[in-house]
This record gives sequence, structure tokens and C-alpha cells, in this order.
Amino acid sequence: MTMLSLPVRGPLARSAHPEREDKTVHAADEWVLSAAARLRQGLVRPAGGALERLRRALAAGEAERRAMDDEALRRALRAVAPAAVRELKPAALDEALVLVAEAARRTLGMTPYPTQLLGAETLLRGRLAEMNTGEGKTLTAGLAACLAGVAGVPTHVVTVNDYLAERDAEKTGPLMAFMGLRVGVVIGGMAPAAKRRAYACDVAYCTNKDLVFDYLRDRVEAQGRATDAQLKVRRLYGAAGGEPMLRGLHFAIVDEADSILIDEARTPLILAEKAGAVAHAGAFAQALALARQLRPGTDFELLAARRAVHLLPAGRDWLAATAADLDGPWRIRHAREHLAVQALRALHLYHRDRHYLIDDEGQVQIIDEYTGRVLPGRTWEQGLHQMIEAKEGRPLSEQTRTLARITYQRFFTRYLRLAGMTGTGREVAHELAVVYRLRTTVIPPHRPSQRRLLPARLCADEAAKWQAVADVVAQHHALGQPVLVGTRSVEASERLARLLSGRGLPHQVLNARQDAQEAAIVAHAGERGAITVATNMAGRGTDIALGDGVRALGGLMVILTEYHESPRIDRQLVGRCGRQGDPGLALAVVAADDELLRQRGGPWHALLQPGEGGWRLDQCRRHAQADAERQHARTRRDTLRQDRRLDQLLAFSGEAI
Repeated sequence: MTMLSLPVRGPLARSAHPEREDKTVHAADEWVLSAAARLRQGLVRPAGGALERLRRALAAGEAERRAMDDEALRRALRAVAPAAVRELKPAALDEALVLVAEAARRTLGMTPYPTQLLGAETLLRGRLAEMNTGEGKTLTAGLAACLAGVAGVPTHVVTVNDYLAERDAEKTGPLMAFMGLRVGVVIGGMAPAAKRRAYACDVAYCTNKDLVFDYLRDRVEAQGRATDAQLKVRRLYGAAGGEPMLRGLHFAIVDEADSILIDEARTPLILAEKAGAVAHAGAFAQALALARQLRPGTDFELLAARRAVHLLPAGRDWLAATAADLDGPWRIRHAREHLAVQALRALHLYHRDRHYLIDDEGQVQIIDEYTGRVLPGRTWEQGLHQMIEAKEGRPLSEQTRTLARITYQRFFTRYLRLAGMTGTGREVAHELAVVYRLRTTVIPPHRPSQRRLLPARLCADEAAKWQAVADVVAQHHALGQPVLVGTRSVEASERLARLLSGRGLPHQVLNARQDAQEAAIVAHAGERGAITVATNMAGRGTDIALGDGVRALGGLMVILTEYHESPRIDRQLVGRCGRQGDPGLALAVVAADDELLRQRGGPWHALLQPGEGGWRLDQCRRHAQADAERQHARTRRDTLRQDRRLDQLLAFSGEAI
């Protein structure tokens, strides 16, 4: 199939493959973009008119479309797709959408709703579609990707984990095959040649981390921003690297876009290589021993909200005097204070089974706080990972040398056309518009929600909270109603599991230790009498189908046991119930000493009254989450500025990414 490039405003980058130029946005321009984004948000028109237009388009000519044979349908879709996708002509777009809907009906056995067609149209226009959980985002993305593929536009469908990439590719595969499209799947651990074949397909399903790291590998092989002509000259003289894995950044559909583009954008992605054993390995154990003697408030200050530690003057003086007899890095002020700070962070701010776990092979594995999943192959920087290994009595892993780095902000804005989907985009619509030029369109649900939100319950402390949660679980289990309990950490999920076991309540646990069994556990979570205890893993991309007779019992019961720093994560968990018009119940049972409320609740925390949810708890939650979101937004801005500064410095040596 002939590859057609997408029209793009502004210059393309000077690189071997199609991608948008990565330009620094100055402060004045950023202010203008921010003001325009806020104004645009206030002028958003309801989607009712667009939905009615698509309903009419579906009804008009339905009999004729169904009477077409398969080849006639394919010819009609191929004829209209370029004008629909590349030029976004309204009439062509409507025709292409109803034709691909008919193709989906024939191949997948599913007739897309008008809301799904509106979601696909939103994606093709390069916007973010906010669709409620359970509204069929997998099919929506498949419709848009299929049309883009038929139009000759290489498309990446970006998901948050390997399981979803494989699942979504399998679900939409028959539709793609019907249109003669090749579908590739890129997952962790694949050989470079296999990845190259997958990216060469018309539509490639991949995870965000694999995609970005493969892009960085291509850039390292090309020795920076090499043009096609430069690569040809290098090949002529035998100085070029291997064949690139990617063939450009044409069109991306980012699933769970707020998770990838916002939550994970606080830290850059760093491509590194092993650089041998850690120098002065014994210094890590020494640092931990010294850090245990330092006094909080006197020698150091903990900034838990930012996971930072500041040594105070008394601490610096004590450290200098105590380390005077030690050799190696302890003789250098900056080195010994860095070791002490990292040791304090490892001891006080990073906790086992919350921020990391020890796997079956004894390795320290980082847990993604937003998804609850393990991040294989990821390590903390600047010796923190080795410090945690030393704390846990594990062998120290090798030190690494950075080859390349990039932020999600800089990477995804290089696509010629970027689109996204999420169930929770309104809260970050402004940042998405300013940073990614990604406008948000709210897609109404296909059926009205029947979910009931029960008044929140506030317990005096954590111990009382878990007893209250177990009481609620037992109450609804006795009725036969399935229950999903959401926790923020592996530690919390396993604590509740022990309590439920003590009460004789059968249950399943889904956390970073069971991520391989995720699909099987989730498949049974909606059955009569099922109890599932899960971290945030159950809040992204999964669909809990209700078993026989469960609707009559009130649907799935979801219990939130601790507010997350982002209210969007809470909305994702609550969205596991009441999908597609099904009934459902949601209840928050929290403790006054929960970390978020205690650290960020401000003056509202002192006003909390255990046993009463009400307005005090709501105000405390709002204050805490708003404070956390502001801090995270600042971190993302600082990360992006730092990444741009570093890239500008590297540009002088020709090694910029």
C-alpha cells in the first residue's frame, strides 16, 4: 500500500523519517497558548449535534451498505479514506465512518454506536476523546486506526502495558485483515528484528515505554538528528548503524492518554547501558548506617510530598566529623552528602511493597504508583536504586551510563498527528492543550449511567478503616454481590487479604505480584459472590463483565480505600462499576491518618470528624488533591525545561535527540 504523509502545519524536523520539528516554546508564547486553551474550553459546544449527524449518516443508506458484497465495501472504503483521513473533509469523513462501521459489523460482530463513531472522528481530527469507562474505547481506536491504515498513514496505537497491546490487536485484527492491513504488536523482550517487522506494519500496537526507547535507540544508532542524506553517506562509507526500527512518527492514538501524557511525564525516559560494577560499593552500607543516626528535624528535613530530603547545617557538620576517618567518597563533601541524602530517601521515602517489591529472583523492581504494575528494567537514578538494594540486603546492580534521554512531552509532540483517549481527561484538558496542542472533546455515554455513589465513610485510623472495609465486603458478599476493593499499594492489598482470610471470606488479589494473571482474575471479578482486592491495576483498560443475576443484585460494588493524589485515578476505579448502563455501587472508606489527607489536607485535616464523611472530608480531599496536582504539574514543567536545556547543549556536539 502506498504510504501517504499527513499534512502538517509548520516545518518538519531535519531527520531521516517524517516527524514534526521539536521547537522550544518561549514563555510569552506559552502564556498565549494557555489563555487560548482556557478560552477554547469555555466555548466548547455540546456534542449532541455531531452525534445526531452521525445517527442520520448511519440510517441513510444502511440497506445499500448491507447489500454490498465484501469487495465492493472494501473498494468504497479505499476510495474515500484518503480524503477523510488526510484532508478531513466532513462529507468524506462521515462516509468513511459509516463504511468502517459496516466492516466492523461483518468482521467483529459488533455494530459501533454513534458515540464510538464520534470518538473515532475525534481521534482522526487529532484530538483527545474523553469517553466514560466501558464505552468501548478499544473498538473506537480500532475504527480510527483502520481508516488511517486504509488511507496509507502508518499508525501507532499506544497502550500502557503489553497485555493491553496484545489484547487490543487481537480484538481488532479481523477488521484490519478484512481491509488488507497488516497489524503488528510490539511488547517487551522482543528481538530488534521482530520489532522492526511490527513497526513496518500498517498499524502497530505498542506500549509507550517500548515505543520511546525504540525511538531513542534509533537516534543513538543514527548519532543524533541525522537526515536521510547523512545516513546514506554514512552507509556508503560503512559508518552507519543498523536499520532503524521505526519508520517515522506519522499518527499516534494514545490510549489512557492522561496516564501516559500527564502522570508518567514527571520523569524523563533514559536509555542507558551497563557501565560495570559500582565504585566504592561498601559506601552504600556505610551511608545507611550513618543515615540511621541522623535526627529528623535537627539533622535533616523530610519533604515527603516531593520525596526530597534536605540536610540541615547540624547534619552536615555531624556527617563531616563522623566521616573524617572514612576513605573514598567520604573525603569529598559533595559525595558524602549525596550518599547521605540518598540513604535517607531510601530509608524514609521509599518503602517495600509500596514503591518497589523484591521479585522471585531477588531483584528490586519499581512499582508504578499510577497503575500498580511493575516497571521491568527500570531503575532509579544517581545511586538511589543501589542504595535501596543495599537496604534490602540484595547484591548491588551495575551502574549505568546514559546514552540518550527524552521526555514524553518532547516525544509525542513530534508526531505529525497526535490523538488520545481516556475516561478522565477534563481535569488536565488545559495542560494537554498547552503542552501537546491536544484539544479535549467530551463524548456523551451511549446509555445513561445507573451508578450510585454512596456517602463516604471516615474512620479514625488505618486499623479501623480495614475493619470497616472488611465489614462492608462481608455484608455485600452475603447478598451475593461481587465486590472490587481498590488499594493504593501492594502492602495494603495484602494486609486486607489477610484480614479477609481471617474472616473466612474467599477472595482474589490483583497487584504487581500477580500481573501475569490479571486477565484471568478480572474476567471473574464480576461473577456472583466474587471478592477482588486490587491495586490501581484494575483501574486501567480492564472490563469487568457482570455474571448471571448480578444486575438484579445491584451490579458490581466498588470500595475505594484511600484517595489517590490524582482524582482521575479515583474516577478510574469508580468507573469499574456501572458500565454501559449497568447498575453499580461505589463507596469510599478512608482513614483520617491516610498519607494524602495527613500530609496535604491543610487546615481542613484538623476539622475531620471520624464517622462522618460529609463536607469536611470532601473539602480536605479537594485541598489535598489540588495541592498534589499543582506540585506534580510544577515537576512536569521543570522536567521539560531541563530536558530542553540539555538538548540545546547537546546540539552543539551534534548529539541532540
